[in-house]
Amino acid sequence: MLEPGSPAPAVVLTNQHGATVDLVALRGRRVLVFFYPKANTPGCTQQACGLRDVAAALDGTVIVGISPDKPAAQQRFDDKFSLGYDLLADTDHAVAEAFGVWQEKALYGKKYMGIVRSAFLIDAQGTIEQAWYKISPADTPKKLLEALGR
Repeated sequence: MLEPGSPAPAVVLTNQHGATVDLVALRGRRVLVFFYPKANTPGCTQQACGLRDVAAALDGTVIVGISPDKPAAQQRFDDKFSLGYDLLADTDHAVAEAFGVWQEKALYGKKYMGIVRSAFLIDAQGTIEQAWYKISPADTPKKLLEALGR
């Protein structure tokens, strides 16, 4: 698991528009990277819309969402809720593994691998400033605003 002070893992993925996004290009700005299990599901929608709703108060902090969904699913999610930030497709879950959020989960007694909803605030130098594993959808925007002193 990543902790504050750790270097952020490399992120180079395709967004909902088919463009390649490299987090290194965002150096010089704070970035919130949040991982969600599946686009257009209730918890993920609450989390994504909550972040959309506080975006104006973030003073330049960039929001980036990552899930195993394909870019087309990410595009539908963005279109439906007018999210306005990059949603990245981690279809092989390599980035999720690097962040430590691809873990064994259980549902109705069945075990499977999946995304553990988590968020990371990365500072302007590419270092983890805050790491919130197993964060609730409602707490994601609250914790971000607290970390930014808002």
